[in-house]
Amino acid sequence: MGEFFRSKKFKILACVVAALLVGTIFAALSHNGTSPVSSVLSAAFSPIERFSSFVAEKTNGFTVNFRSSASYLERVKELEAEIEKYQVQLVEFEQTKQKIAVYEEFLDVKEENPDYEFEDASIIARDSADMYYSFVIGKGSSSGIEVNDPVIYGKHLVGVVSSVKINTAVVKTILDPELNAGAYDVQSREYGYVTTNNELSSDEKCMLPGLKSSTSITSGSVICTSGIGGIYPKDLIIGTVDEVLNDTQTVSVYAVIEPGVAIADLQDVFVIKSFDGQGITTTD
Repeated sequence: MGEFFRSKKFKILACVVAALLVGTIFAALSHNGTSPVSSVLSAAFSPIERFSSFVAEKTNGFTVNFRSSASYLERVKELEAEIEKYQVQLVEFEQTKQKIAVYEEFLDVKEENPDYEFEDASIIARDSADMYYSFVIGKGSSSGIEVNDPVIYGKHLVGVVSSVKINTAVVKTILDPELNAGAYDVQSREYGYVTTNNELSSDEKCMLPGLKSSTSITSGSVICTSGIGGIYPKDLIIGTVDEVLNDTQTVSVYAVIEPGVAIADLQDVFVIKSFDGQGITTTD
């Protein structure tokens, strides 16, 4: 019997009884109507309840945050899709704006030259190995385009059709040494022709050679087609004089010309299919 009182089981039982007595006394003193056992159990388990409440609160917060993060990610995806849509619209707007600018210049040219018959065309191919910047347009003989039809951008001369198929045509530009165009300086009225060489063409420039040393042509002078030769109509802008230099091989000088448009960047052009004086060789 003595061993029982000294055993671990007895000690645990004594602690439980003592706790029940304390709970009974506390309940009696508080008069709150709660049973002694309930009071004791409540006191014993209150720390556990507080811990459970804390864990539940944090778990709820985590769930809310997780759901919020998912909502944010979904919203980010929606905004990215909207941005992509607006970027596409911006590209289309810029392309449309460029086309409108081209057509506005085209209308000016048409009003000034009612005899011109035009065909608009898009550039569909370029040869990256061609240092003279020739290109292929998506219109051909089925659209009435023929060899030697001049090609323009706005009021500016770009080149001439060099070969034609049913639905395409190749255009040589004014940066090709094989192309010559009768030209004159708008201010001094000096006449000549525009051509180029490999060195100038690599810099996207051409020249007006054979000028006298006493020439009045200076930097900033505007050079236009003269209409001589019957291939190009008169008064298309070829470009602006960049500088006037001495020709080391002759006693003459030549003017370096900056074309009026960036030929390498063109996307759309107009072909002049007919004009008054086309094919007729004339002298000014």
